[in-house]
Amino acid sequence: MASNASPKKMSTNFIYFFGALGGLLFGYDTGVISGAMLFIGKELGIKAGSFEDGFITASVLLGAIVGAAIIGPLSDKLGRKKLLLTSAIIFFVGALGSGFAPDYAVLVSSRVLLGMAVGGASALIPTYLAELAPADKRGGIGTLFQLMIMTGIFLAYVSNEWLSPKGMIGLSQTVGWRWMLGLAAVPAALLFLGGLFLPESPRFLVRKGRDADARNVLLQISPNESAVNEELEDIKLQASIPSGGFKELFGTMARPVLIMALGLAIFQQVMGCNTVLYYAPKIFISAGFSEHFALQSHIVIGIFNVIVTAIAVKIMDKIDRKKMLTYGAIGMGVSLLAMSTAMLVLKAGNGNLGSWICVIALTLHRLLLSNLGPCYVGYDW
Repeated sequence: MASNASPKKMSTNFIYFFGALGGLLFGYDTGVISGAMLFIGKELGIKAGSFEDGFITASVLLGAIVGAAIIGPLSDKLGRKKLLLTSAIIFFVGALGSGFAPDYAVLVSSRVLLGMAVGGASALIPTYLAELAPADKRGGIGTLFQLMIMTGIFLAYVSNEWLSPKGMIGLSQTVGWRWMLGLAAVPAALLFLGGLFLPESPRFLVRKGRDADARNVLLQISPNESAVNEELEDIKLQASIPSGGFKELFGTMARPVLIMALGLAIFQQVMGCNTVLYYAPKIFISAGFSEHFALQSHIVIGIFNVIVTAIAVKIMDKIDRKKMLTYGAIGMGVSLLAMSTAMLVLKAGNGNLGSWICVIALTLHRLLLSNLGPCYVGYDW
């Protein structure tokens, strides 16, 4: 039933920006450690290449496993908006805990807490954006999350360079890395404040029997009442379909899609993207470049990452995503092979040639990853 008073239309740019802002935190918190790790070990007495050294990076991923596992059931029970606000609080606490960590144990604990927010955001935000976006723009709007991730990574690279001892601001190595990690609290606070004004997902509202509220949310996004009524009916139809259990999930009908989805999720993680993301500065240093050059080069790569991702988001609904995934994956494989070969050339003593092959291959890998990211998020099964 239509309401008598039309709700005030909310800026869709506001909704989509703050809805996707968690992606910026995702990107910043995962990207900033690559530069901060150059200085953390020196203060905390952690040997480079040790288990403790690697676990500072891996601790975020450990927390992400927990966050991604619990966010789905909790968001269905409590709502997308409440979980978005909760994630902002966890981001804030984890960032400050990392920045003020007095020792290794507190730093790792704070990073695990951050990881829970990262994992939760990676599952919650694309779903929230897709549920708010009009059907004809769902692919592009959903991939805004990936654009925010790349923007967050770029800001992390800027932070790493500016706050390093030889950077633009030039803090000492005992203080700089703390600011690098702690600055994530700023966008976390912005996410919380903006999230207070965000609408709840209309799909969640329908599932809770609040059809009128769901219709009002849809009218805030689109003034076309006939389109809103049609969208609402589609949501009601989907909400009326009973959820399947493990029997349906592993049944013969769902098995092909399940295999493809799991394969896509697994292989995008084991194909080397995380190694390059977290250890690019160390790779540059291993290739014979200085810390300062490594951090500056990272900024240039970050700029191109954002540009390439923005282009991918813009054309996402106009291209063949399967071809992008296929050709992009081949290119990433070739670039990783070239990088490995370059490292062997370096060991053989031809430093100049191997160094620049390594830089070019790493840059190409990151650009292809930026292009593929929106495909992973926006792929329609």
